[in-house]
Amino acid sequence: MDVGYSPAHLRAAAVDAVRAPSLHNTQPWRLRLRDGGIEVLADQTRRLPATDPNGWGVRIACGAALFNVRVALAVAGLPARVRLRPDPAEPDLLARLVPDVPRRPTPTEQSLYAAIPRRFSNRMPFWPDPVPADARWRLGEAARAEDCWLELLVGISAVTAFGEIAHSAHRVLERDPAYRAEREEWLRREPAPDGVPASAGGPQGEPQDLLPTRGFGSRDRAPGRDFEPEPLVGVLGSMGNTAVDQVVAGQALQRLLLTATDAGLSVSMLSQPIEVPTARDQLRLALGRFGTPQMVLRIGYGQPGRPTPRRSVDEVLELPVVPA
Repeated sequence: MDVGYSPAHLRAAAVDAVRAPSLHNTQPWRLRLRDGGIEVLADQTRRLPATDPNGWGVRIACGAALFNVRVALAVAGLPARVRLRPDPAEPDLLARLVPDVPRRPTPTEQSLYAAIPRRFSNRMPFWPDPVPADARWRLGEAARAEDCWLELLVGISAVTAFGEIAHSAHRVLERDPAYRAEREEWLRREPAPDGVPASAGGPQGEPQDLLPTRGFGSRDRAPGRDFEPEPLVGVLGSMGNTAVDQVVAGQALQRLLLTATDAGLSVSMLSQPIEVPTARDQLRLALGRFGTPQMVLRIGYGQPGRPTPRRSVDEVLELPVVPA
């Protein structure tokens, strides 16, 4: 296929792209068709100034949307070659996809694609059932397939040590009135196509919890009751921390989340220790890994839920102008 992608290909891929995760469900991406290539761009109007001042979260989210586009095109038999940040003069252009040699999708691509509409962030407490070794291996392989790494923190001592870093970062963020106001701005108590519905926020955090919660929760629980006794925590990292590394990490994050969904696992994200630079450095040193932590994941088995709302495809598309 050498004629490029069509507007129909763009629209079909965008249906899946918008299912990617993002900070506060801001959905900070745009997609356009140019010269037969599908391009993924950052929408800076939807960046969170207090939570994401440097655009790390936007690039992670756009990387996740890019992965969905890749999988959607592959399942359609139209796989893509991807170039990240192809034009230095346009820094918000994060990726360009052009047609590769047509082929049938692999079983893995088909499984990942089937998981896209089912994936959601589960902020409720997980059940005590341990995540089996084969599922942990699959998650690690998902990160490696996208040139990233996944460190699983196993055991109460490792999780407790991480929890101290996470709570410290959480306290730093909570001291910022702009951060708190931004979170409240994106909390949705009425139906909306973006933001975090209060019904999906999970229970309110308590001081004794091993891990902090963002504060979207609308459900109280009995004082002194544990959120969950021993969660499985994973740290996703990349080789570096450039803008390209962050887009790469976003793709790895989405592959990992879809792999978890396919395995029947629930996941929620804890980005507080990534958002605070000193906490991120502490986490990197504690892990002893080469590279940069890009996201923290809480992984386990949870009660059923459903994805949060998304904006319409028309709101994120930039279609080429057809001459009269």
